[in-house]
Amino acid sequence: MGRLICLVLIAALGGCNAHQSALDVFGADARAIRQIAIVLTVGAVVILLATAMLYWRAVRAPEHSLSHEQGMRLVLWVGAIGPTLILTALLLYALPTMRPRTAAPGDLVIAVDGEQFWWRVAYRAPGRPALLSANEVRLPVGRTVTFELGATDVVHSFWIPGLGGKMDMIPGRTNRLIMRAEKAGHYRGVCAEFCGLSHALMAFDVIAMEPEAFDRWLASSAEPVRPEREARGRALFDANGCGACHAIRGTAHDAAIGPDLSRFGERRTLGAGILPPTVDNIAAFLRAPQDAKPGARMPAYPQMSPADARAIALYLKALT
Repeated sequence: MGRLICLVLIAALGGCNAHQSALDVFGADARAIRQIAIVLTVGAVVILLATAMLYWRAVRAPEHSLSHEQGMRLVLWVGAIGPTLILTALLLYALPTMRPRTAAPGDLVIAVDGEQFWWRVAYRAPGRPALLSANEVRLPVGRTVTFELGATDVVHSFWIPGLGGKMDMIPGRTNRLIMRAEKAGHYRGVCAEFCGLSHALMAFDVIAMEPEAFDRWLASSAEPVRPEREARGRALFDANGCGACHAIRGTAHDAAIGPDLSRFGERRTLGAGILPPTVDNIAAFLRAPQDAKPGARMPAYPQMSPADARAIALYLKALT
C-alpha cells in the first residue's frame, strides 16, 4: 500500500511544472480560474467531511435515537436548504469572474489557425501589415491581446494553461479569446481537442515579453530575411521545391500551404513544440517528417542525401 501511495505521489509531482501548468499561472484569466478551482475544491472537501461525519454519527448512534420529525428536519436542512445555500454562494462568487474581458480597438490581434498538426500565426498590430509566423506565440506583458481562432481542416482547441481558458477552433468560424499576460517568461500551449494521429504532438511555444522588447521584436521581425550565409542550402531549398509550400520574407517564396519559415532560426522548437531545433533533428525531419509526427501532411524526401538535408537545415538555422 505504501508503494502505491508513493507511485501516485510521484506521478502527481511529475505534472508540477511552470512550463505548462494551470496552477503556475502568468495570466490574469488563468489566475481567476485557479482561484475559482481552489474555492470549489475547498467547498467540496467541506461537504465531503460533513457527510462523512454524519455517516459516522448515524452508524454509531443507538437505534431509535432519532425521531421521525427530527429525521425529516435533517433531510430538509442537509438535503435541500444546505446544498441550495452553498451552491448559491458559489454561483455568486463565480459569476463576476465569468465576465468576458474587453478589448480596445487599438489592441494587438493575434490570429491563430489550427492545422494538422501545426499552428498558423499572424500578428495584426495597428498601423502595421500582418506579420506571419508559425508554431510560436509572442505577446506583450500587461497588454490585452485578442486571439482570433480558426481552423482549416478539423476541430482543434487552443489552450495556454498558464494564461487562460481553452477555446475550440472550428473550420469556417472565428472564435475570439481575449487575455492578458502578467509575467514575462517562456511557456507552452497545446491542442486540447483530439484532431488526428499527432494530436499529442501538436504544441506551441508561448513567449511573454516586456512591452518594449515585444515592440522591438515585432518591428525587427517585419524586416525581410536576407540570409547571406549557407548558399548551398539555399540552392537546395529551391531545387527541392520547398518554396512551393513555405514562405520566407525577402525571398521569392510566398506559399501558404505549410508553416512560414521566416525567422525560423529564432524558434525554440521544431515540429510544433516536439523537438529541439538542432541541425540533426531538422535534417531528419526533412527526410522523414512522419517518423517524428505521424499523419503530417509534409511529404517525405527519402531520396535526399543526409549531406543535402544538413545543408538545408543549416540554411534554415541561418534565417534569423
